[in-house]
Amino acid sequence: MDIGFRFQKTINLYHENGITLQYADERVLSKRLFIGFSYVSSRLGTAMGSNAIKQDNFLISGTWMFRPQRSLQPFLRLNTGYFIADYEDPVFDVLPNSSILISPETGVSYRFTFPLKVSISLGYNVITGDGIDGPGTLYPLYVQTSITWNIFAKNDTNENDH
Repeated sequence: MDIGFRFQKTINLYHENGITLQYADERVLSKRLFIGFSYVSSRLGTAMGSNAIKQDNFLISGTWMFRPQRSLQPFLRLNTGYFIADYEDPVFDVLPNSSILISPETGVSYRFTFPLKVSISLGYNVITGDGIDGPGTLYPLYVQTSITWNIFAKNDTNENDH
């Protein structure tokens, strides 16, 4: 079980930060398949101390890790979840403020010899909005960085791989 922080930047818009956790069982596909949950919000990013729109992303993900026994691990991830924007002022209640999320990601993780892992990836929100047909702050491209700590396991990276 990896638990940590996710830092996300929507291209041309907000920084959204939050928490992430992933779980893989070594008996299932040799620790290649991870199931995860993430919560990221502009409340913990750009909207903190500013008048930026407060928006929340709740994500459930499946991640396929390539080279699971190595330190450097490319991966593919598919996220699904829910997006909601809080426009705060009732005058904006006529605008769409929520959406289902579907977003593929591709990236790379690096596992250190101690239980720390750093991941970076590029993602694409398949469902976006223009303010009329979907939330206007749900943009397509984002980059994310996650820093997680494995809270259970021994480190099984190949020591000769560094």
